[in-house]
Amino acid sequence: MKLVRLLVILFISQINAQQGGMWVPSLLKGMNENEIKTLGGKLSADQIYSINNSSLKDAVPQFNGGCTAEVISSKGLLLTNHHCGYDNIQNHSTVEHDYLADGFWAYKMEEELPNPGVIVTFVVKIDDVTTKIFDGVTSLPTEADKQKKIQENIATITKSYPKETWQDILVRSFYDGNQYLLFVVENFKDIRLVGAPPSSIGKFGSDTDNWVWPRHTGDFSLFRVYADKNNRPAEYSKDNVPYTPKHFFPISAKGIKEGDFTMVMGYPGKTQEYLPSNAVEQIVNDLNPAKIEVRDIALKVQDGFMRKDQAIKIQYASKYASIANYWKKWIGETKGLKKSNAVQFKQNFEKDFLLKVEKAGKQAEYGNVLNEFKQNYAAIKEYAIARDYFTEIVMRNTELLAFGYRLYQLEQVYTTKGEQAFNDRKNNLVKGFESLYGDYNATVDEKVFEKLIAIYAKKSPQQFLPESIKNIDAIAATTSIYKNSKLTSYQGIKELLNGDASSVLAKLNQDAGYQLVKSMADAYNKNVAPKYDELNLKNIALQRTYMKAIMELSPKSARIFPDANSTLRVTYGKVKGYKPSDAVEYMPVTYLDGVMEKYVPGDYEFDVPQKLIDLYNTKDFGPYAENGKMPVAFIATNHTTGGNSGSPALDANGNLIGLNFDRVWEGTMSDIYYSPEICRNIMVDARYVLFIIDKFAGAKNLINELKIIYPTNKKGKK
Repeated sequence: MKLVRLLVILFISQINAQQGGMWVPSLLKGMNENEIKTLGGKLSADQIYSINNSSLKDAVPQFNGGCTAEVISSKGLLLTNHHCGYDNIQNHSTVEHDYLADGFWAYKMEEELPNPGVIVTFVVKIDDVTTKIFDGVTSLPTEADKQKKIQENIATITKSYPKETWQDILVRSFYDGNQYLLFVVENFKDIRLVGAPPSSIGKFGSDTDNWVWPRHTGDFSLFRVYADKNNRPAEYSKDNVPYTPKHFFPISAKGIKEGDFTMVMGYPGKTQEYLPSNAVEQIVNDLNPAKIEVRDIALKVQDGFMRKDQAIKIQYASKYASIANYWKKWIGETKGLKKSNAVQFKQNFEKDFLLKVEKAGKQAEYGNVLNEFKQNYAAIKEYAIARDYFTEIVMRNTELLAFGYRLYQLEQVYTTKGEQAFNDRKNNLVKGFESLYGDYNATVDEKVFEKLIAIYAKKSPQQFLPESIKNIDAIAATTSIYKNSKLTSYQGIKELLNGDASSVLAKLNQDAGYQLVKSMADAYNKNVAPKYDELNLKNIALQRTYMKAIMELSPKSARIFPDANSTLRVTYGKVKGYKPSDAVEYMPVTYLDGVMEKYVPGDYEFDVPQKLIDLYNTKDFGPYAENGKMPVAFIATNHTTGGNSGSPALDANGNLIGLNFDRVWEGTMSDIYYSPEICRNIMVDARYVLFIIDKFAGAKNLINELKIIYPTNKKGKK
């Protein structure tokens, strides 16, 4: 009996060890290909990534720099998250035609809506250029010199690498700067909105349900890529035609069950899996709490206004969602890191690391890395806290200060680069401010300012603050600035920016709002930024050495994947429920029944469209139901992060079974420490997407465009 239990434990450990990781698709042959097969996948490395033949990577573009999408038809139809398309849906919305509230569907291609500025990026080729990037680097004396030379080499290879005229080159570092990969990409700029469910489906549960399970959100939207007559990238034109992809995903309506293989492809933004324990302690105890408090205050103020005024709700919808997203993520991340005892795990890893260093006789090269980390993170602590308060309050969450900071940067351009550069930046700012002020409400921002400026004066390290902040009367200062500063309106800021450089700068420096921003920015740039940058540069160099040592001293079988950096990655796992706490266990699939259980008429988070209620009551689910129930979402052990929003979730054969949109709350720690016991990604079930398009929207034109794989007993039934 003991032998059987031991074998079971070993088997479970083996399977768990094969999950997690964000792998480069061009480097899957060998270990990863074997792991995929062990977990139940049937795809070869060449089917996932190929230069010469159609492969899965050809159907997975990055969506507008921060999300992922997938091609789901031969006519360039794109599927991504509702929250990824949210800005575009909002931009097309008015009080009279509120696509956020009512949804939008193009029943003919002529009805599809253009979205200026949106870019969809396909990867054509990935090439290792490490040797060329490090040419002439290692002999340089300082870290700053090395970084400068690396950037020069990147610029050189970017210009000289062979490519087609319509293609672009990107070079990115991996393994903390120990490897460099080059990406040949194609950027498509004519992207049109095709369909989006109402927010009561696409954002169901809103901020209350964000980052949690069970989830019942139909978080998807549809766009289409357009190209010129040669199927190449082009700016928007009425003459453009739907893009013909090299590959698109068939959609499986067969469903999923616990234990099924899943694979997610996409562009995860940033992870820090190899941070030392000192850094993780600082994140948990100091940095996350500071950022959480700032955003908590800003959100409460905005929410109070949005609940009372529909126009403000539309105006601030995207901004509120953006602020809330990482606010809640940081809360869950901190909770997960504590629950999993991640700091202790890191410390144990470091003990083992030192033993490996000693065994290999590498004490001179690597023996002092951890001690230096400890010293540097102790030294950088107050500067890092000050930096986060400045970033969160001045640059992100108080709009008047953020606008003022852009003007402060304009003044720095004049000082460092002269009047021509100043005028170029000024003209761009005037254009950019027009759209920013379109979503600005001075009454809302005034209350946010009052709360956050008080936090800045009280909580940011006092030794770095300017005198204008240390003893500030937050209420009086707020009233004065929002009464007198021209930064509170687009007309006012245009007046400030009208004229030559000397007159513009004179007007800026007489403005009460700008004066405060300038005093804060000057103090930050004098007292915080230089020392933070100096210490951070040391940590970057140490991290590169530490990562080099980990790679060098680990056995060949070790699963060492590069941190995410917004480049195309593959992760794989299994559909699986989880136990977030004692006596609590979650199943891996949710159903439309749960939507109705959460339904609160008229509530902005949990209202349900009447048509969806009618479809539920009549059980009119078409061929998409499972045993008479309509699946909505499911979870699995795939290792994802921000940037994976909109990523395709694929079955063993590479068919689309879902759409990644979130993680469980405690599992957000996977950016720093992945655990297959705790970490789960959340996906919209492809069947729910099809059901909403077909039965709710009646968009038969889109259903007919798709290649849908139905269960045998439902084949042909639509």
